[in-house]
Amino acid sequence: MTDSEVVTFGEPMALLLAERDLPLDAATGFAWSIAGAESNLAIGLARLGHAVAYAGRVGDDVFGARIRRELRAEGIDVSGLITDPELPTGLLIRDSPVDRPITVHYRRSGSASTAYSVDDLPGTAIRAARLLHLTGITAALSASSFQACKTAMIMARGAGVTVTFDPNLRLRLAGPDEWARIVDELARHADLIFVGADEATMITGGVPTEKWFFERGVGTVVIKDGGNGAVEHTPGSSTAVGVRRVPLVDPVGAGDAFNTGWLSAWLRGLPVDRRLAEGAAVASLVVATHGDAIGLPDAATRDRVLAEGADIDR
Repeated sequence: MTDSEVVTFGEPMALLLAERDLPLDAATGFAWSIAGAESNLAIGLARLGHAVAYAGRVGDDVFGARIRRELRAEGIDVSGLITDPELPTGLLIRDSPVDRPITVHYRRSGSASTAYSVDDLPGTAIRAARLLHLTGITAALSASSFQACKTAMIMARGAGVTVTFDPNLRLRLAGPDEWARIVDELARHADLIFVGADEATMITGGVPTEKWFFERGVGTVVIKDGGNGAVEHTPGSSTAVGVRRVPLVDPVGAGDAFNTGWLSAWLRGLPVDRRLAEGAAVASLVVATHGDAIGLPDAATRDRVLAEGADIDR
């Protein structure tokens, strides 16, 4: 894992997605794929040509074996993905019906990912990477997962590795007060924050989002606001970009896809306008397809989309 440009770890889940746009209670078939904020980002960055290492825990079951196989097939280093001999791989079952709310069911309580701990961290890889990316989902799974996240962030910054963090709030994992505590503590060890505008209202207590994070030592804050686009803030500077308009097929995974596009541009040393534009382009390709990661593009597809230019509504 020491040759990886990006290291991330999280909760890999097997996604069973209802087919034919049917609501979950009427579904007759399911498509199988991988779900998880960090695995989405790992897949996305690998497709865009970056060397990525992904760590975590899966069960010693068919779901865990297939997750490992699928991630490896994407070119991701999974040597830090541990097989737990006792606890199962987490499951996510959902639909994506047209013109009605999405129904999501998790089977994650007591999963292998909840047992992730400091002892599981790929320390050598983290210290050797350019970037460590984490989300609040992993931190909220258990006390040991939270401690692993915090320790990894401190370890990375101590080695001069850039740390990025997306709260990615899930209210089924914790209530607003607990989320505010998690984000408050972990943001103090991050260089860059990705956060949804709706999430920020539950965290910052009415303080402007960028100000709240700047006060905790974060240098860059990227606020994602769905169809309204995104804004990148640094102290003294703000830059906004709109969205690329596409037919909305499945909104799940849009935030992870935006992070993927933005981080790829950052890793390649591109300026703020291009970072935001690439984030918007990658997100548009994901929401126009079913599933969390199926629409993530390769670099050639991303560049063709960006060459159209006018599709980025600034």
